[in-house]
Amino acid sequence: MKDPETARPNSLAISVVVPVRDEEASIRTLLEGLLSQSLPPDEIVITDGGSIDQTRTIIESFIHDGAPIKLIVDQNSLPGRSRNLAVAQSRNEWIAFIDAGIKPCAGWLSSLAEQAANSADVVYGSYEPITDSFFRECAAIAYVPPATVTPDGPVRPRSIASALMRRAAWTEAGGFPEDLRSAEDLVFMDNVERAGFRSVRAPRALVYWTIQPGLWTTFRRFVVYAHNNIRAGLWRQWQAAIFARYALLVLSAIPAIFLGLRWLIVPVGLWVLMMLLRAVKTLSRHQTRAGGFGRDLLRLLWLMPIIATLDAAAFAGSLKWLVFDRQRG
Repeated sequence: MKDPETARPNSLAISVVVPVRDEEASIRTLLEGLLSQSLPPDEIVITDGGSIDQTRTIIESFIHDGAPIKLIVDQNSLPGRSRNLAVAQSRNEWIAFIDAGIKPCAGWLSSLAEQAANSADVVYGSYEPITDSFFRECAAIAYVPPATVTPDGPVRPRSIASALMRRAAWTEAGGFPEDLRSAEDLVFMDNVERAGFRSVRAPRALVYWTIQPGLWTTFRRFVVYAHNNIRAGLWRQWQAAIFARYALLVLSAIPAIFLGLRWLIVPVGLWVLMMLLRAVKTLSRHQTRAGGFGRDLLRLLWLMPIIATLDAAAFAGSLKWLVFDRQRG
């Protein structure tokens, strides 16, 4: 590793890397947010992985207006390859990562750079889900990790969607895996950590993340997550606990062979109780919610089907891996 730079945060030249594909609904918001940073990026390097909508046209309009954007066009590239291509063609030592569908706060890059100038190799910011509907509020409670309180403010677990690091960290980690639709960021961050680079947190480097608006879109997105999570070898971090719970429910149904179908009321009742207890536990982890007992009751009623949807997606994604990857392999 190189010795830490002693320069002030506002002297850091930073390349912001963004992978995009079919993001016409969100790319304008992201670029406007990046261009209005209190610490402007030296360049924004975007890889379009094969958009068939107006994403490229919108990006090119910003370039035409003089924005410091470099657009790389690739075909059918997944997020890992898109990031690798963008980093390879960026010109600075410091690389910031962010994703489409996200809006950064005005001081996002400045907060990351402030920590980077303080003898750090890798800086992770934080993120907040946009909860502009009651469903999204409940969905965020169901699957967005709760924030940890720190002296500098609340911070959620590390995310590549709000990160700044030395180019050397990307190089030593071997870049992002290019064959994963998701979970490539988790593998990459683990590799960076194993390479021994010093990482710190910047709670004020906040980005706002748009989550899925309904049960069906949530199911479809988490099927992708589950499929790629198991491909990445990370299934013990998510699917393993779900498999164990449902294995116990299956065992509780075995007496129906001897006692008749009426016995199936027992495992169904246990499943409903399991959903309720998980919803209560999930709700209790989020201490910053507001609205009182009545709203918490409504949240519980929504949390149960959302958690059930996530479980179904975990099984569907794992089955997809078993059929299309395991058998092929």
